[in-house]
Amino acid sequence: MAAVCVYPGSFDPITVGHLDIIQRAAKLYDTVIVAVLHNPGKQGCFSVEQRMDMIRTACQGLPVQVTCFDGLLMAFMRETGTNVVLRGLRAVSDFEMEFQMAQLNHQLAPEVETLFMMTTPQNAYISSSLVREIGAFGGDISAFIPASIEETVRIHLLNNDCQK
Repeated sequence: MAAVCVYPGSFDPITVGHLDIIQRAAKLYDTVIVAVLHNPGKQGCFSVEQRMDMIRTACQGLPVQVTCFDGLLMAFMRETGTNVVLRGLRAVSDFEMEFQMAQLNHQLAPEVETLFMMTTPQNAYISSSLVREIGAFGGDISAFIPASIEETVRIHLLNNDCQK
């Protein structure tokens, strides 16, 4: 039986912090399912399809499956037959919110475990929203975005009203 985990998020866009978590999870699991949340009530800077394409590009060579979901994560977990959710933590503030979510998810699906992985110190301050803001104003995002998608992200942020 293959060991599989689900790494859910908005990934709007994927950052080097996200990629670090994925790479490290790929050493522990046979397959990492990166599940992009499609929230019809919230307009992202990048479309779900663009985010999925960027994740595929950034994760080439890794045992990663990229998909999307809408609705409850626990419903997605049941649909896919997976029972491990992986969440990255940058700071104590992340833990507080993630702890609450893990407890609620446990009530909804006790068979699903949530595992937390601490980000590396050099990625602790990186977030997609900060990347969007820096990029929208023409700032250098190269240290925050996987090199394989940097130009795509940079051009998109300059040409779209994502954060301004």
